Amino acid sequence: MAAEDVDRYLADLEDPKRATLEEMRRRILDVLPDAEQGLSYSVPAFKVDGKTVAGLAAFKAHLSYLPHSGSVLAAVSDKTRAYTQTKSALHFPVDAPLPRTLIRELIEVRLREAGLR
Repeated sequence: MAAEDVDRYLADLEDPKRATLEEMRRRILDVLPDAEQGLSYSVPAFKVDGKTVAGLAAFKAHLSYLPHSGSVLAAVSDKTRAYTQTKSALHFPVDAPLPRTLIRELIEVRLREAGLR
């Protein structure tokens, strides 16, 4: 995994998708400053101690936060009602990053689940 792969992924996007995912990347790194960055399943991912704990993806009409776990979103469902989602992806608008507090909570749940906290 390499941060340069994430740089290339983001560079290939049009604004506002690029700017929004760049901000999401900064917000994730605020919570996980030592995370290893790279691609997982061809989209940006963030690993801690070899375990992927967060990811991002761009699609035609939305962006996605990927917790890399099928149970994280269910654990915070009271805080994600305003967003569309699947079991493994939280969708958000192309021009509005997720709130910092929600990102922190999603990551904390995933870290606990992975035995990293």
